[in-house]
Amino acid sequence: MNEKLNNYLNSVFAPYDGVKSVTELKADLLSDLQERFHELKAEGKDEETALEMTIDSIGDIEQTVREVANVTRSLERQVVTNLSASNLAKSDFAGVTAHNGKFTSSALRGSDFTNADLTGSSFASSDVREVRFDGANLTDCNLSTLDIANASFNKSILVRTNFSKSGLNETKFKDANLTDVNLTMTDLRKTVFENCTFDGVDFTSTDLTGLRFDGQTFIGVKFDKAALNDVSFKGATLRNVSFLSGFTLSKKYYRAIKTVCFDGAFMDKLTYATLKGIEADLSNVSIR
Repeated sequence: MNEKLNNYLNSVFAPYDGVKSVTELKADLLSDLQERFHELKAEGKDEETALEMTIDSIGDIEQTVREVANVTRSLERQVVTNLSASNLAKSDFAGVTAHNGKFTSSALRGSDFTNADLTGSSFASSDVREVRFDGANLTDCNLSTLDIANASFNKSILVRTNFSKSGLNETKFKDANLTDVNLTMTDLRKTVFENCTFDGVDFTSTDLTGLRFDGQTFIGVKFDKAALNDVSFKGATLRNVSFLSGFTLSKKYYRAIKTVCFDGAFMDKLTYATLKGIEADLSNVSIR
């Protein structure tokens, strides 16, 4: 009987040989099946009937084994990567998966993270100048208080990514969707944004002087206390966008608002009313 049960289990578990959790499951299951077989024999069942009933009692074991193996392999792939305090300049990390990775205090200048999944990773105190994050998943990543000059985020996934207080000189964001991203207290005067969508992004107290947002979309975005001199929103779409000064409007702030270009922009009524109240030039704006 033991040989027949072993042969049956071997055929079921063969595709998952080497997966530790599946091997343990196989040993436990064999013990349970042997116990069940002896119970049926004690009830007077012949060996063939008892064996058939024993195997039937475990149901769709193949599906269970497959699910256990898939979960185990998934967890093995999600082992936290710790590359803190490392010299990793010009490294090739394209396509890697490093959930909650630790890249703190590391030299990463010129490295390539194209299409990498870096969800939840931290780059605190690291040198990330000239790094390529094109197509990378940077959900919940910490890139705060860093020099990110000349880096690229083309088609990156940016959800709750923290760039607060970082330097983004000549950094490029192209065809990217930014959702709930923190860009507060940041110098963006020489940052490039092209064909991006901003949803819930916070630009509070950020220097946007001379920036061009032409044709891009802003939903629920905060420009509170931001430096807006000569910013262009030509043909942009703005919905539920905030432009609060944080203090009694000064002549300096009025002058800055008057330099912002909204030609051809589309706005909801609330955003329009806010900007009208601070004397922005809305002569060529559409409300919808």
